[in-house]
Amino acid sequence: MSALIAFLALLVELTIGYPERLYRLIGHPVTWIGRLIAALDEWLNREEDAPARRRLMGIAGLGITLAVAGGAAFVLQGFLDGWAGLLAAALAGSTLIAQRSLGSHVAAVAAALENDGVEAGRKAVSQIVGRDPQSLDEAGIARAAIESLAENASDGVVAPVFWLAVGGLPGGTVYKAVNTADSMIGHRTPRHADFGWAAARFDDLVNLPASRLTALLFTVAAFFVPGASPSAAWRAVWRDASRHRSPNAGWPEAAMAGALGLALAGPRRYGGILIDDALMGEGGRRDANASDIRRALRLYWTADLLLVVLAAATAALLV
Repeated sequence: MSALIAFLALLVELTIGYPERLYRLIGHPVTWIGRLIAALDEWLNREEDAPARRRLMGIAGLGITLAVAGGAAFVLQGFLDGWAGLLAAALAGSTLIAQRSLGSHVAAVAAALENDGVEAGRKAVSQIVGRDPQSLDEAGIARAAIESLAENASDGVVAPVFWLAVGGLPGGTVYKAVNTADSMIGHRTPRHADFGWAAARFDDLVNLPASRLTALLFTVAAFFVPGASPSAAWRAVWRDASRHRSPNAGWPEAAMAGALGLALAGPRRYGGILIDDALMGEGGRRDANASDIRRALRLYWTADLLLVVLAAATAALLV
């Protein structure tokens, strides 16, 4: 029934999302996982420890996080039975997916640029990217929003759906715990270079299937979006994806860049540090703007619809 849970979870999140009132009342499963990770970071990650011990403690912390999150989901799914249980699992699984929030956050960047200019665009884009917003001009803001849309379409939508389909609610929850750990402690800061090593490496591993699938979805979606090029998306993926510093982010970014005729990634500044990354969609335009964000959103929502159709077909075949 895992494939059916994944399909229903997609539909639930697409139609109702996660109600703001519920979030204010009890928080969100990702925030619960985040609190556990933060507590383990405080408890196990001691600056006086040797690097090898901090790496070992990071492995232990990740193991505890996955055991708690996955175990809770396993117990919950074990208590569920029949159609009511299936719907409850789908409701729980929908909290792991971010179709609506991702689209709305990126659309807010386009609206800010269109209505209030660069400074408003910087403020809006700072909500979804980690790079220094004050160093971004209009083109940099637009590229950052599009890159975030492409990467998070994989991490925040396709990957949780994939792992829900493979492992049911426990599979999707374990994936989300890994991804949350990577976002919190997987960066190469002095504090987390060793403690976050396991989270970063495991996140790379579990995102391998979804990043490739997302690139394929963007490429197919380009057939249905006016002005987008599926052939250019395909060429960009095969030429540029493997040159990205991430083993996964380059796939959806390259597909998005090629489809829209843009050059994404390249040199970017995070925390005052310049990261010299390869261009995705090399040869495309660098002068992206709000209208390009809107085009990227059309590609994203078309790819999301294709994902829903794929999930429905998979569920029909396997159930």
